[in-house]
Amino acid sequence: MVSVEDVYHVARLAKLMISEPEAEKFRKEFEDILRYFDVLDEVSQDVRPTFHVLEIKNIFREDLPKEGLTHEAALQNAPRKEEGYFVGPKVVD
Repeated sequence: MVSVEDVYHVARLAKLMISEPEAEKFRKEFEDILRYFDVLDEVSQDVRPTFHVLEIKNIFREDLPKEGLTHEAALQNAPRKEEGYFVGPKVVD
């Protein structure tokens, strides 16, 4: 399936220098990877995709609408306020 020349070609593309024993090792690893793709091709087409191995459930409470803060209550503890607004530091470019 994969030749040693293919391994050297990929190594050149990646700008890597590899020895002969490394080339043979990578050739075997590339073949194993390609064989695994053959296994994946055997999977039935009607399998639902999964993004997590385990089913994920939301453990948080339900988000229910409720009354928010009044304008005065929101500004109550602001260290600096002016004309009903929060005052922050100036932004300088």
